[in-house]
Amino acid sequence: MSDGEQLEVLLVEDNLDDVALTLRALRKHNFINKVHVVNDGAAALEHIFGHAGGGGPHRPRVIFLDLKLPKISGLEVLSRLKADERTRTIPVVVLTSSHEDQDVTECYRLGVNSYIVKPVEFDDFIRSVSELGFYWMLLNKPPV
Repeated sequence: MSDGEQLEVLLVEDNLDDVALTLRALRKHNFINKVHVVNDGAAALEHIFGHAGGGGPHRPRVIFLDLKLPKISGLEVLSRLKADERTRTIPVVVLTSSHEDQDVTECYRLGVNSYIVKPVEFDDFIRSVSELGFYWMLLNKPPV
């Protein structure tokens, strides 16, 4: 994929089973070839801001972000994205297993666009991610 080609989804997830399930769900709507996966918060920030020398940050259409990540937490990734004027409008969907009210409140304070608790049941997980992909990829109108 060239630097000029926009990635549709950046999936930031360290659990390989959840990555596989998410990709399977996105495949249902033929979004699989438009997904880039990174496994930690540092890699997510590098992927987005590491392209800054080439004309600005890399701008996926949506970021699916887990909170519990190695190196740099999902909360810190979210904070940095929403604090930077160049990346503030990129939709970020937290997709996490955390039911903690504190995490939900902090994510919305930082500017998350949606907070989804990962369903435990396989079919529910697939359906939820499929619906997320459909909404953010086809229905949502991003800023230009």
